[in-house]
Amino acid sequence: MRRYPSPYAASYSSFGPGPLSQALKVLIAANVAAFIATTMMPGLILWLGLIPAAVLQQFQVWQLGTYMFLHGGVFHILFNMLALWMFGTELERLWGTREFLKFYFVCGIGAGVLTILFSMMPFGVSRQVYESVVIGASGAIYGLLLAYALTYPERPILLIVFFVPAKVCVAILGAIALLSSMSERGGVANATHLGGLVVAYIYLKGRRTHPMAELKYRYLKWKINRVRKKFDVYSGGRADDWDRRVH
Repeated sequence: MRRYPSPYAASYSSFGPGPLSQALKVLIAANVAAFIATTMMPGLILWLGLIPAAVLQQFQVWQLGTYMFLHGGVFHILFNMLALWMFGTELERLWGTREFLKFYFVCGIGAGVLTILFSMMPFGVSRQVYESVVIGASGAIYGLLLAYALTYPERPILLIVFFVPAKVCVAILGAIALLSSMSERGGVANATHLGGLVVAYIYLKGRRTHPMAELKYRYLKWKINRVRKKFDVYSGGRADDWDRRVH
């Protein structure tokens, strides 16, 4: 009996998306350096971590950018950096380094802003966030996860013990973050996770529908067609038109 290769075979046969790019090396190195620094000097967390009360009352706005480089333990930074490599590598190849870094920081900082807005809501679960210290790159990581799922919706991802399509994985993680953010115990971290998903969705939605982006796409398509006509290039042809076919 003839066997046909599975479309997911490549995903199982090799581990990871490939070597680290220069941008990912810098991001991971910055996170590791910050982790070592805060391990040696724990007091830095109160200055660099995101405390909504400190941002609103003392204008410590730098915390919106610095909190995403801090982590609370070895497993915290390990899993975040692993996710950054696993999902960020292909997105950077697709978008380019500049657009990738822009998206990463927009998601991270945007998640911090939404966390502050959440902490100002008149609910018990949100009041605990107001004076809590929020740390971790999870807001940006969740943004990358959503972008990956929208780009490769059917790509299998290992969720605990089962492989599920990327779109299903993100839907499950988003639902967990939403429900957890409504609880007293999980509100702090998961509000930021959910914020990363929301910011990523808004950013990607605006990026796809931006009028300038659409104009650039139409212009590029027109230029390609013009070059093809100029050099008499065809992508196919009739079976007997072999001399005009380009492969």
